[in-house]
Amino acid sequence: MARVLVVGAGLTGSLCAALLRRQTTGPLYLAVWDKAEDSGGRMITASSPHNPRCTADLGAQYITCTPHYAKTHQSFYDELLAHGILRPLTSPIEGMVMKEGDCNFVASQGISSIIKHYLKESGAEVYFTHCVTQINLRNDKWEVSKQTGSPEQFDLIVLTMPVPQILQLQGDITNLISECQRQQLEAVSYSARYALGLFYEAGTKIDVPWAGLYITSNPCIRFISIDNKKRNIESSEIGPSLVIHTSVPFGVTYLEHSIEDVQQLIFQQLENILPGLPQPIATKCQKWRHSQVTNAAANCPGQMTLHRKPFLVCGGDGFTQSNFDGCITSALCVLEALKDYV
Repeated sequence: MARVLVVGAGLTGSLCAALLRRQTTGPLYLAVWDKAEDSGGRMITASSPHNPRCTADLGAQYITCTPHYAKTHQSFYDELLAHGILRPLTSPIEGMVMKEGDCNFVASQGISSIIKHYLKESGAEVYFTHCVTQINLRNDKWEVSKQTGSPEQFDLIVLTMPVPQILQLQGDITNLISECQRQQLEAVSYSARYALGLFYEAGTKIDVPWAGLYITSNPCIRFISIDNKKRNIESSEIGPSLVIHTSVPFGVTYLEHSIEDVQQLIFQQLENILPGLPQPIATKCQKWRHSQVTNAAANCPGQMTLHRKPFLVCGGDGFTQSNFDGCITSALCVLEALKDYV
């Protein structure tokens, strides 16, 4: 039985796992490892420690589907809409730039519900707090080491974490990346930002006419969402949640500062924009060191194959672009590349 490891439980990784399961006819052991404590990657949904039903999307806020991808990726959108995972965004987002023919969707149960759907479809064994440190060749198999526990062997590996984390891996993989490939990978760049989630008690009122607001005049804050309102979830039993995304310049400037200091700075600016905001009962501040790809790998449409026998391939938005359709494109390219090796 082929043993396949997907590293990264974000959108590309979960899609690769689901597509691999659907397209493989023979027996397959499929594992997904992620260094985080939950799935989602940059499509993570945080929960209030006081009420797990009070949630906030700390990464992607909604999905924009262009007319082109509405056709080429129709089956993916249809599946998520049919399962009730996606639904049209109907709440007002002030300052949002809409192009003709675009459609926007939200995930009612939080953006990470998309990833959880694909992981469930994959039937993979999913392991969290599994941080890969080394990849070595052992008797025509991959031996994968992580920060804790014993190394494990696999026949095929799909790496979907941000490109800088691929370049940090130790072991034989460092010698398998050609000089040309290394230059391509080192040229991949990302923006950085912070996201702050605020959770409130049930019954708290946040009286604004919008569900989301883009801001251009503040040095710190770029976007605010009344997250439950954005997803049309307003209940007397669940308190509202609010999400603040910082600007990229702010994220870059304060990237190495403490989370506590950054959170305090965001609160100070938030008071200028929404004075008199109620006190939250819980907060969650998320640093996005690799937020969105600003420069994708050149001449590597969708994926980069590092080794063929045994097979090792990289995918993710570092090889396309940072959105839902970019991750679908990459996952499809990864599947095309490895179809003869499973």
